[in-house]
Amino acid sequence: MELFGTAGIRGSAETRVTPELALSVGRAAGVDGATFVVGRDGRVTGPALAAAMEAGLESSGADVVRVGALPTPALAYASRGRRGVMLTASHNPPADNGIKLFVDGEEYDRDAERTVEERVDAEIDPVSWAHWGDPGNEDVLDDYRAAVVDYASQYGAPLDGLKVAVDCGNGMGSLATPQVLRAMGAHVVTLNANVDGHFPGRPSKPTPETLTDLLAFVADGDYQLGIAHDGDADRIVIVDATGDVVHEDTVVALLGGRYTEQSDADDPVVVTTPNASGRIDERVRDAGGRVERVRLGALHEGIARVRAAGGTVVFAAEPWKHIHTQFGGWIDGVTSAAVLSRLVADAGDVATLRSDITERPYRKVSVPCPDDAKQDVMGRLETDLPEAYPDAAVDTKYGVRLEFPDASWTLVRPSGTEPYVRVYAESDDVDELVEGVAAVVERAVDDTT
Repeated sequence: MELFGTAGIRGSAETRVTPELALSVGRAAGVDGATFVVGRDGRVTGPALAAAMEAGLESSGADVVRVGALPTPALAYASRGRRGVMLTASHNPPADNGIKLFVDGEEYDRDAERTVEERVDAEIDPVSWAHWGDPGNEDVLDDYRAAVVDYASQYGAPLDGLKVAVDCGNGMGSLATPQVLRAMGAHVVTLNANVDGHFPGRPSKPTPETLTDLLAFVADGDYQLGIAHDGDADRIVIVDATGDVVHEDTVVALLGGRYTEQSDADDPVVVTTPNASGRIDERVRDAGGRVERVRLGALHEGIARVRAAGGTVVFAAEPWKHIHTQFGGWIDGVTSAAVLSRLVADAGDVATLRSDITERPYRKVSVPCPDDAKQDVMGRLETDLPEAYPDAAVDTKYGVRLEFPDASWTLVRPSGTEPYVRVYAESDDVDELVEGVAAVVERAVDDTT
């Protein structure tokens, strides 16, 4: 049984992430640790799933520390030195829920997830009744919020009345980001800051289409910054003073560049994903560092690989999700909000902060390709694309990525969920580049199928 995707287990609380599954996963995971902290987001199905998870963990011999409803990064913070479980479906619709497992502040790696899957399949029995674990309670939010404030204070400038609008999306960011920014001196106005598992204010996933209220609110008001989170506050979206969403790769470039500049490491590295913009490479390179890429959903693998080779990872990110490695090993939208707010305060506004980042036009298209042909098509493209673009540097670790002398780039990779090959490109002549690359992909599909 394959339970885990790129971000834990996720799906309908009625048909997939049921109390029965939570009980089974808890019993399977509990074999490995003496103590688990268990938290949840604000979804209606969270309390029942948490109760089932607790029963599974305790019946396998593990003690459980209940930490209640809180952001996923706060749960990860609480799992340092022990293990943790977060019941959340992140940005999914309200009928969904999910399970994320943590050890010492980091999400389980693929090997650990496979071990849990094998135990679920085996339907392991409870331990003897005399060895069942004990429950307890703990309040971690105050400590987490204070730690974020302390960490962010080493970057940028004091907020001193910085006017920030925060759209919490009826999610768990309501319990952390406004409080953190106010503690740092910001003037904060919130939207959708009541926790409600139905997400009545807007869909949980923050996009330009779902953030229309925030965009208008910032544009019509006297705000220097807008911030939006998803349901569990691991994602963040940044809005400038004009009410426009700042591209997620520009945000990564801003943070990656600043962390690189302030690092005293001999080999500062920013880890990101194959579909991330070349603007990140440019900004980090100008700051004296380098970029390493890893497959989507595997930032922790990339961090481990760089460290094993002797490098120092100063920051890791994929779109909208950031790991502040000097603070902790988890994805943390609340910490991103705090650090970025101080950088904006230092620069005066978002426009000035991003002024040294080159933002080229970006496009993504999908070329139809049968699932059973993807492997052969990608094998052919490893030859065809370099031949079509001989001036480009080629990387075939995670698809086929071409980087051009003018810092333009394109990435071709198979979709993991749909019958398509994706083409990503960023260039001053992006339409021409996309059309040319897509034509090569289409020929490879036609010749293979």
